[in-house]
Amino acid sequence: MDADAAHLLVVDDDERIRALLRKFLHRSGFMVTLARDAAHARRLLEGLEFDLIVLDVMMPGEDGVTFCTDLRHRIGTPILLLTAKGETADRIAGLEAGADDYLAKPFEPKELLLRINAILRRAPREEAKPMPATELKLGTLVYDLNRAEMRDGDAPVRLTATESQLMRIFAARPHDPVTRQELVEELSRSGGQTQERAVDVQITRLRRKIEPDPKQPRYLQTVRGAGYMLSPD
Repeated sequence: MDADAAHLLVVDDDERIRALLRKFLHRSGFMVTLARDAAHARRLLEGLEFDLIVLDVMMPGEDGVTFCTDLRHRIGTPILLLTAKGETADRIAGLEAGADDYLAKPFEPKELLLRINAILRRAPREEAKPMPATELKLGTLVYDLNRAEMRDGDAPVRLTATESQLMRIFAARPHDPVTRQELVEELSRSGGQTQERAVDVQITRLRRKIEPDPKQPRYLQTVRGAGYMLSPD
């Protein structure tokens, strides 16, 4: 594999398609990382940089068009949408969401390769790799992702071990709802609280430290039916 090979992120809920695409694209000279859904892709994007994202539209949970729209607000990485939908209105919706190209299933692997190469030629990798954020702003507060520390101006904000762990979890997935069960599992791995009710209590305490008005949360929001979400400035 060429050390300068483009790194592609393939996001598709179909395990068989993911495996086929990885085999074909790897054989075509690309580095390939796979994600099973939008939430999985978000976690990968927090720690890795990619030259192009191949994104399926029809996925359970957050669909590809919605995910594409959100990505366009945060990164400039080129996006190629894949979908079983081939109608004009669907193609337009994908392009309006910020996709660089749109390919309807079923497709010939060679056409996919040609489209990927065409996108990469139009968007040099150096311009498609923004520096990842190292700080999140919550009003007057700043959370340092590298140090896992919070400050208000020059003054440190003291967090308990559980509060610090919660901030680490949320900061890794800004604007992405985290379910109570996911929080329970993450905290359990770190020896923290293991009950959903206890998590709710810890969320309330954390809000008292980061929210101007804890009764009307601005930054650590409750997402009905989905859990909690950190929404930094």
